[in-house]
Amino acid sequence: MIVGMAGTAGVFRSLTTQDDHPRRSSVIVEENRKTGTTDWQLTYVRSDQYRSKVIEGYCSATSVGVGEEIGIFVSTQPASEVSIDIYRMGYYGGKGGRHMGTYGPFATETQPTPAVGKNRLRECKWKVTSRIRIPEGWVSGVYLGKLSCKAHRYQSYVIFVVRDNRKADILLQTSDTTWQAYNKWPDQYSLYDTDPPVRVWSATTWVSYDRPYGWYPQVVDQPLSQGSGEFLLWEYPMCYWLEQNGYDVTYGSNIDTHNGKAGLDRIRCFLSVGHDEYWSTEMYERIQTAIGNGLNVAFLNGDSVVATIPLHQLNEEGRPYRIVRRTGMFGGISEEDRQLYRNVKGWALDVLHEKWEKHGPSQALLVGGRTTYPGNGSGDWTLVNDKHWLLQGTGMKNGEVIPGLVGWEYHSEPPTGVPGLEVIASGLVYRGDGSSSPYAATIYPGPKGNWVFNASTIYWSLGLASPPGVTLPFSHLGRPHGVDARVQQITANFLKRSLE
Repeated sequence: MIVGMAGTAGVFRSLTTQDDHPRRSSVIVEENRKTGTTDWQLTYVRSDQYRSKVIEGYCSATSVGVGEEIGIFVSTQPASEVSIDIYRMGYYGGKGGRHMGTYGPFATETQPTPAVGKNRLRECKWKVTSRIRIPEGWVSGVYLGKLSCKAHRYQSYVIFVVRDNRKADILLQTSDTTWQAYNKWPDQYSLYDTDPPVRVWSATTWVSYDRPYGWYPQVVDQPLSQGSGEFLLWEYPMCYWLEQNGYDVTYGSNIDTHNGKAGLDRIRCFLSVGHDEYWSTEMYERIQTAIGNGLNVAFLNGDSVVATIPLHQLNEEGRPYRIVRRTGMFGGISEEDRQLYRNVKGWALDVLHEKWEKHGPSQALLVGGRTTYPGNGSGDWTLVNDKHWLLQGTGMKNGEVIPGLVGWEYHSEPPTGVPGLEVIASGLVYRGDGSSSPYAATIYPGPKGNWVFNASTIYWSLGLASPPGVTLPFSHLGRPHGVDARVQQITANFLKRSLE
C-alpha cells in the first residue's frame, strides 16, 4: 500500500514492499540508492518571447542507447565557453536527480536562427557542440543536460532518454511529440501558430525537433521548462513516484513507440502520462496489438491520441522522426463536433474545410474515451464505481471527489462496443464562461487478463508526487491540490494487478 497524507505537497515515506509488486530486476532500487542532488535545477533563467538567446540547445535524437552517441547543439550570446552537467531524473532520496558527469567546457558561438521555411518550418542546422557516447552503467531514464555559460550566469536545458533492451515491468513513455507540437521556439512557431487567417488546427504548419525547447506557454508558468519540453510538468512526478516506490521501470520516447525500439513485448505495463496528444498510426497499432497480446496500459492523461502524425517525414538532412505535422484526427470528426467547430473562430477553417490526408482509427476504442470539443476546463474527479477493485484501500465512496484533479484537458464519451468497459469516475468540467461538459474515467479488460485504465486528466501525475521544482498549474479558474493518497492508491492498485 502507498501511504501519504492527502493534499500534502511534501515528500513522504512509502511502505510499498517487493511483495506488493514483484519486480524482475532491482536495477531501479539500486540506482536510487546512489547519491542524489537538487543541483539539476536551473537557478538563473532568462527568456525573451519563449526562447533563451543567451544560452540554448537541443539534441540530435529523442533517445539513445548505451554505447551510442548523441549530439548536443548549443548556442550562446555572446560566444563563450559552455559546460554541460548531465543528470538522470528519478527519486534519489527526494533530491529528484543524480549527477552523472560534467562535460566541457566547450567553445560555443551564437548560432543562426533559421529562416522560415515551407510550412512555417524552423529547422536549425547548427554546428555540433559535443557528441556524448552513453557510458556503460547509465540506467534507462530521462536525462537533463544543464547548460552553463562562462560569459554570464544564465542556464538552460537539453533533454533526452536513455533506453535499454532489458525485460522490465513498466515502460514510461515521454510525450515528446506533443512537447514539440506546443514548442513556440523561436517565437510563435508551434504547431498551433499559423499565418493569417488564424487556423489553429491547420495541416499546413510543421514543426521540427531540430531546435531548442522554448519556455512552455500553457496553464503553468514554469521556468524549468526552458529546454526541457513538458517533462518536468507532467511525466516527472510519475517518474519520481515510480522510482521512490521501487517499481521496475524503463523509459522510452514517443519515437521509440513509433519505430519499435520501445520493445513492448518485454514489459508488462505501458504508461502514457500527462499531455500525450500526438500519435502516429504506427504507435496506435503497436499499442493496440500489444493489448491484444496481454499488455496492460494506463492512459494517465487527458486529450491523448488525438492528432495523427506521419513520423516518417524526412528533414532536410534526410533523417526521419524529426518533423511533426498533422494529417488528421484519430476517429475523424464527429458531426456533433462539426456543429460546435462552426461557431469557433480559428477552428472552423481547419477542421471543416482542411483537406486532411488521413484520419486515424478510433481514439475511444483504444483509450476508453475520446476528446470532445471544447476539450478543456477544470473539475473534480468524482467517483461513481466504488466497488471496483481499482478503488480498494482508498476508502472512497460514490459521490466522493478528489478536488481539482480533472483538467485542463480530459476524455469523454466512453465508447460502446468495448466488452467489459466500466466508468470509474465522471462529472463535469467547467470553463470561465460558465459553460460545462462531461468527462469520464474508464477501465476495460484486455483479452488475456490484462487491463486498460483511462484516468481522464492531464493532472493525474500531480496527485502522485511533488518533486523538487514542480509547480502546480492553474487553468480555467481551477487547480489540482497536489499529492493525494487516493490517487497514489488507485495507481498502485492498477500496477499491482498489472504485475501479478
